[in-house]
Amino acid sequence: MPESRSPIGRRQFLLTSAAMGAAGAVLPLTAHATPMVPAADALAPAKTSASTARLLPGSTLIGDVAPARAEDDVAIRPFRYHASAEELADLKRRVLATKWPSREIVNDASQGVQLATTRKLAEYWATRHDWRKLEARLDKLPQFVTRIDGVDIHFIHVKSKHPNALPVIITHGWPGSIIEQMKVIAPLTDPTAYGGTPADAFDVIIPSLPGHGFSGKPTVGGWDPIRIAKAWIVLMQRLGYNRYVAQGGDWGNAVTEQMALLTPPGLLGIHTNMPATIPDEIAAALASGNRPGNLSEDEAYAYDQLDFFYKHGLAYAQEMGNRPQTLYGIEDSPVGLAAWMLDHDARSYALIARVFDGASEGLSRDDILDNVTLYWLTNTAVSSARLYWESKLPFFAPKHVPLPTAVSAFPDEIYTAPKSWTERAYPKLIHYKRMPRGGHFAAWEQPAAFTGELRESFRSLR
Repeated sequence: MPESRSPIGRRQFLLTSAAMGAAGAVLPLTAHATPMVPAADALAPAKTSASTARLLPGSTLIGDVAPARAEDDVAIRPFRYHASAEELADLKRRVLATKWPSREIVNDASQGVQLATTRKLAEYWATRHDWRKLEARLDKLPQFVTRIDGVDIHFIHVKSKHPNALPVIITHGWPGSIIEQMKVIAPLTDPTAYGGTPADAFDVIIPSLPGHGFSGKPTVGGWDPIRIAKAWIVLMQRLGYNRYVAQGGDWGNAVTEQMALLTPPGLLGIHTNMPATIPDEIAAALASGNRPGNLSEDEAYAYDQLDFFYKHGLAYAQEMGNRPQTLYGIEDSPVGLAAWMLDHDARSYALIARVFDGASEGLSRDDILDNVTLYWLTNTAVSSARLYWESKLPFFAPKHVPLPTAVSAFPDEIYTAPKSWTERAYPKLIHYKRMPRGGHFAAWEQPAAFTGELRESFRSLR
């Protein structure tokens, strides 16, 4: 058997001033944002060098990562990540050593992620996928980490060259990561190079959810979407923004809506690509199986999507919501992890299966494996699953957000929110559009359309 990995692994975190310089960044406070006057050293990078970054004086080493000292809690530290050669070799060795199950006994995906698709994924992963290419792309982005409420929060922060850019904090979901949003950073921050005008410019902040990716793993309970929303508000204050908007899908929607419900002074409005809109009577009909007869065409389409998801697509969320610690297998087997992540929703899986059959889609084989590899290298299969256990929110029930809200309804999402439900759910709806293409990973799969929606959605709030 391959050697088991430590809880953190043999990762190299380079929290040095050189990391900021390599990204071409400056301090996170923007020149055109009015600061909220944090502590004097709040925006200064931690004073570490390459020789001391791995263990700060007075700190306790956890795996390979030293937490910030108490006095550095408000510091914003530059961040870079590189996996060791040994870790990448171990990953490929484990993929090649996969113990395969027998083939499904049906000719469709009704029993789950199909053997042929998974074998094609494993072959590409072991022989052709190159994680270093993703690392090189990440190295070009200004990345930081700051401690909020006892947890190190990793985030990308890219500022526009255009004055008066509107700051937007974008939150990923599961099984996504910051990789989901990387394709939209340049179009949002540099709109004139992507068909827009200077008035369309955004500063972009993309944090990793706690327990996901490069953020820290909470060691105490309570890190639900409400607590994460509070942390994001602190993050935006710490960056000096007193006017900003927020965006999210999946868990990102839950966090973004909770931010809006907290109504922090700086938050102008939100956008979501996976809104919570299901009326009470529709939820009751889905639970009873008594399909209403008075649905419009769009409502019937959404109802049927939800009916299928509740009957055939919810098992992963039920397991993670009840017994996340039981999922040792996906922490130990990379192919097991990949299959678990591919089985998020039927339409995303169908797209991914077509990709590994050679079709050209909005996602590539490298896109998919970059994301799975990030979960593998950061050992976050189980820690990310705990968010399902933590959250007690009814996921699709309207929260009646009091701030201006924009919605983009993608046809291959878990369900495509009809305008009629959306108008009831969001009393200050400022934009709604039913999109022609795209699914659950909207920014990742359809970056041009997603960018256009954010520009249009927030234009009235600038």
